[in-house]
Amino acid sequence: MDKYEVLKLGNQICFPLYVGSKEVVKRYTPFLEEIDLTYTQYITMMVLWEHHEMNVKELGKYLYLDSGTLTPVLKKLEQKGYISRKRNTQDERVLNVAVTEEGMKLREKAIEIPAKLGESVILDEEDVKKLHEILHKLIKNFA
Repeated sequence: MDKYEVLKLGNQICFPLYVGSKEVVKRYTPFLEEIDLTYTQYITMMVLWEHHEMNVKELGKYLYLDSGTLTPVLKKLEQKGYISRKRNTQDERVLNVAVTEEGMKLREKAIEIPAKLGESVILDEEDVKKLHEILHKLIKNFA
């Protein structure tokens, strides 16, 4: 076997993950444009719809994003009226984020997005389940 086989793009795990991620986000884009969200704003709202309120550090852990990446996303969501940001009264260093009533209304508009995306991805239910398990296993091993 050629020692350079390891450098062939087709032999890499990272490349299909990169392309797959990029393509999935691209497929989300038209659906998210309908509700005026970017993909990062959307996943942020998904966490907040589930938990309603948390601090930025906790939110970053859910999303695997640092505060430098998350801060502009949160500012934009606040400008749109979907979240509120407030300093913790016990510790000024902690910034709490909460979904607003307007943000909860947005959830109703977003409810169809997962099904719409599912229609554009040609995988059967079993493959989706396996992929989900493998990707979460990969993420867990990196954490």
